[in-house]
Amino acid sequence: MDGVSLAKRYYSFNASKADIVIDKLFIEKEIKDHPKTKAIGTHLNVPQKIIDSVDELYQQFTSCNDPVKAGKRVLLLCKNKGVFIRKCPGTREYTCCDYTILHVGTFCTMDCSYCILQVYFHPPILKYFINHDDLEKELKALFKTPGIHRIGTGEFTDSMIWELYTDLSTFLVPLFSKQNRAVLELKTKTIAVDRLQQLPHRRKTICAWSLNTPKVIATEERATASLNARLRAAEKCESWGYPLAFHFDPMVIYEGCEDDYIKVVQQIFKSVSPNNIVWISLGTFRFIPSLKTIIQKRFHHSKMIYGEFIPGLDGKMRYFKPLRIKLYQKVVAAIKSLAPNVTIYFCMEDDEVWKKSLGFVPDERGGLAAMLDQSAIDKCHLSP
Repeated sequence: MDGVSLAKRYYSFNASKADIVIDKLFIEKEIKDHPKTKAIGTHLNVPQKIIDSVDELYQQFTSCNDPVKAGKRVLLLCKNKGVFIRKCPGTREYTCCDYTILHVGTFCTMDCSYCILQVYFHPPILKYFINHDDLEKELKALFKTPGIHRIGTGEFTDSMIWELYTDLSTFLVPLFSKQNRAVLELKTKTIAVDRLQQLPHRRKTICAWSLNTPKVIATEERATASLNARLRAAEKCESWGYPLAFHFDPMVIYEGCEDDYIKVVQQIFKSVSPNNIVWISLGTFRFIPSLKTIIQKRFHHSKMIYGEFIPGLDGKMRYFKPLRIKLYQKVVAAIKSLAPNVTIYFCMEDDEVWKKSLGFVPDERGGLAAMLDQSAIDKCHLSP
C-alpha cells in the first residue's frame, strides 16, 4: 500500500485537507542498510536519496516559500545521537506535570496553525529515529528505577502519525506491558489505532487524544481527524482494554466557545466511560512572539492571535487571566457533572487559576506529579 493510500486509510480527512503526504525519503548513509530503513522505504514507495549528513538536506529548504509545508512532505531516517528520554521542558513560573518525553522523532504531517513545532525546528522536517536498540536500553534502565514514570511520545511530534509506515507502536506497547512502574501515553489527533487492537498492553499504554471544538478543528487544524472520528477511535481503544486520556489544549476563546467546549465534554462521555479515563488536561492558547509572524504568514484566515493577550511570566502571550478562569470554570463544571471522580489538571497554569477553577492548588494534594502518578496507579495498575 503506498503512502497516499495509507493516509486515506488512517486519517479522516476532508477532501480539501488531504494534501499532506510524504513524497520523498532521505536516508542518512550510516543507516541505509538497517532493516527498519528498508522496511519503511518499502511501505512508503516514494523516491529515496542517501545523504552523508543532515546539513545536506537542510540546504534544500532555505529558499522555500513555505518551508514548514515543504518539510511535512519529506521524511528523514537517521540515528538519534542524543538521548531518547528527556524531562518535560516546563517553566518554574507555572505548575508543570513532571512528564517524561520519549524522543522518537520530530515534526508532524498534520498542519495546525498554533503548532509550536513550526518554530522549534530549523528547517522543520519530519525526522524518524531508527536506532530502537538504543531506545530500548534507555527504557529498560528507566524501568528499573524507583517511582512512577509517566512517559509520552507526543512532545515533538504526534504519537501516531508513524503508524502509517513504521513499527513504532508494535515495538513500544509490548515493551511497556512487561513492566509495572511506567505508563506510555500515545497522544494524537489521528485515528491510526488499528494496530493497537492485537497488541499485549496490560493497561500500560494510555491512548490519548487532543480535542477541540469542531469550529477550531475546521479552521485551525489542517489534515487532522474530525472530532467525531477521534472519539470513535477512542471507543475502539476502550473496547480493546486500553485506558484513555483527553487533552483540551489549546483551548481557544471566541464568541460561543464555552457552549462549544461543553458540547465536546458531553460527546466524550457519550462515547466512553469516565471510569476508564486516566486524566483530562486543560490549557488555553499561548504562544511565543515569534509564532505570531508564522501564523500570520501561513494561516491568513486565522483569528487566534488577535484575542485579549498579555505577556505571561514565561514570556509567552496568554489570554487575560480572568478570561481563562471563566472558560475553565465552565468546562470543569461540565466535566464534574458527568464524571465527578475523573482527574482534571491544568497545563502550565498558576495557583490562582487552580484555586478559582478547581477549588484547590496542587500542593494541597501532594503536588501535581503525585496526583497524576496516583491516577496512573489506579487506572493503569502500576506498582510504585
